[in-house]
Amino acid sequence: MPAITPIAADNQIRHAFGHFPSGVTAVCAEIDGEKIGLAASSFTGVSLEPALVSVCMQHSSTTWPRLRTAKRLGLSVLAEGHDAICGRLASKNGDRFAGTDVTVDGDGSLFIDGASLWLDSTIYAELPCGDHDIVVLQVHGAWTGTASPLVFHGSRFRRLAALEGAAL
Repeated sequence: MPAITPIAADNQIRHAFGHFPSGVTAVCAEIDGEKIGLAASSFTGVSLEPALVSVCMQHSSTTWPRLRTAKRLGLSVLAEGHDAICGRLASKNGDRFAGTDVTVDGDGSLFIDGASLWLDSTIYAELPCGDHDIVVLQVHGAWTGTASPLVFHGSRFRRLAALEGAAL
């Protein structure tokens, strides 16, 4: 068995976490006519009844304090080919929605067109944990697309590969 070494620096834990592939989501809303959104890779299902999912938000985010005031939040699971959209949503500069087709519903949830999944949600709970908050969202509606999700692993975007004859 290899020796497990203690984590001594942020970059070591970031590298370690990078060994687990994750999907990439966009959490977005339209507030007073302005499109606001960010990218989050720490997304997971939490509960079926009630329908809950979670994302983690950095305490240093300047976007999350604005988003959390929205009546509704649109969560889009980004699809293959959304690499540039993800990069813009993660950027601190420029128009995060430049060249991005979106759909906004009547309550202000903003969704990225062509995504694998859309979830219409509201904040259910926020739990401070280290340098992030775990934000639990209650899902009020869902739409599933046919596009394969964007996957982030080893500090880069990757594609899912289908295995012949594999089934769960």
